[in-house]
Amino acid sequence: MIHVSQRVRRLMSVIVAAFVGLVTLVGPGMAQAHADDSSSVKGRTFIIATDTTFAPFEYRDASGEMVGIDMDLIHEIATREGFKVDIKAIGFDAALQAVQAKQADAVLSGMTITDERKKIFDFSDPYFQSGVQMAVKKDSDISGYEGLKGKTVVGKTGAEGLAYAKSISKKYGFTVKALDKADTMYSEVQTGNAAAVFDDYPVLAYGIAQGNGLKTVTPKVAGGSYGFAVLKGNNAALKDAFNKGLADVKADGTYDKIVDKYLKASDSEADQSFWQLFVSSFPALMKGLGMTLAATALSLLFASILGVIFGFCKVSGIGILKAIATIYVDIFRGTPLLVQAFFFYFGLPTVTGIKIGVLTAGVLTLSLNAGAYMTEIVRGGIQSVDPGQMEASRSLGLNWMQSMRKVIVPQAVKISTPAVINQFVISLKDTSLLAVIGFAELTYQGQQIIARNFRSFDIWLMVGIIYFIVIFALTKLSNFVDRKVNK
Repeated sequence: MIHVSQRVRRLMSVIVAAFVGLVTLVGPGMAQAHADDSSSVKGRTFIIATDTTFAPFEYRDASGEMVGIDMDLIHEIATREGFKVDIKAIGFDAALQAVQAKQADAVLSGMTITDERKKIFDFSDPYFQSGVQMAVKKDSDISGYEGLKGKTVVGKTGAEGLAYAKSISKKYGFTVKALDKADTMYSEVQTGNAAAVFDDYPVLAYGIAQGNGLKTVTPKVAGGSYGFAVLKGNNAALKDAFNKGLADVKADGTYDKIVDKYLKASDSEADQSFWQLFVSSFPALMKGLGMTLAATALSLLFASILGVIFGFCKVSGIGILKAIATIYVDIFRGTPLLVQAFFFYFGLPTVTGIKIGVLTAGVLTLSLNAGAYMTEIVRGGIQSVDPGQMEASRSLGLNWMQSMRKVIVPQAVKISTPAVINQFVISLKDTSLLAVIGFAELTYQGQQIIARNFRSFDIWLMVGIIYFIVIFALTKLSNFVDRKVNK
């Protein structure tokens, strides 16, 4: 009983220390959502959620700045009305969730005003009258909707193009597939996986101008209007300020200048060679790589702590500690990483009313997920050591903790090292999944570049090469350290 109580006290103290560390990490990234919804917006800063790739309304230029019709418009209105904006580019679906979770104050992302959305959001006056067109591959012989019979078309999730395609799909006998990004939709058509794409006409026009390999074959169908949206019953002052500023920019001609700037613009990246494109994209890709490595390093640090704590809990022989560790492992190994990321970034703030920064949410997700796998690696390594080793050390007068530290753990480390190295590599690659919540790692940066030039093959080749070089170097370094430490 003496040995058991000592083990319990030591294990619990380590667990408490580790969780205090995690809370310390999470704390700086948390802040209360706006509780003040006063009649004035002057001097205040509002978080505006938007899509990551919806050129020409929002996309990143070669310098990495978020630009486009929506971006120029909100900055101009904010300047005139005396407030500031913090732009969060996290994807269309994620932007809607962010506002509902009060992670953001408003969404501005080419969002069509619909009766269904009015149940959740309050919209501004319309700021752009949209419409839908269909486009096919340049060398396609499809000239209209009649040529789609028996084929598959694509549209963007939540967009007007998808809704229109679905509305006529039965009449013309085609299947509709929803995708979440414009460049992905266009790639589906280019590769022949889809016969056509339905999209908002300015987005299609911009993509074609950048050389996305498509052509429009139908006239523009009158569509809905884009609006600036806030959560229903919230931020009425912000919506009113947007309406006032919008009226002003339309009255003095600024609005027309902003729209013409992007709808008539051309991008030289479409004509660049592969190496010229690599040079121009290199700063953004390296910025993304830095975020990838930072998130990986932080998550592996906390995952290792969690793995050691819960790994020891699972082999401690103490029922309650073993049960806690088992539940933790089952939850985080039994649910997809993407679901966990959405839960921590959107779900948790909805319930608690506390905002969590994207870096905090990303590191928390990766740490807890990788920690579950590290727990099993630690458990497996310890249990792989011959039980006779423990019996021999105890017979020599060592207590349980001394036996673990001096006899069992050193052997378990050698056994577990290959699995730990493998988990390091997996965690690095898993950072790419955090792009869905707007974490600006390497994959996210690749998406931003493609959004403005539509050269998906070239950019994904560059991203793949960078990942390969980093993972290859990490693997070699880990194996070198393994040989030196465990020889």
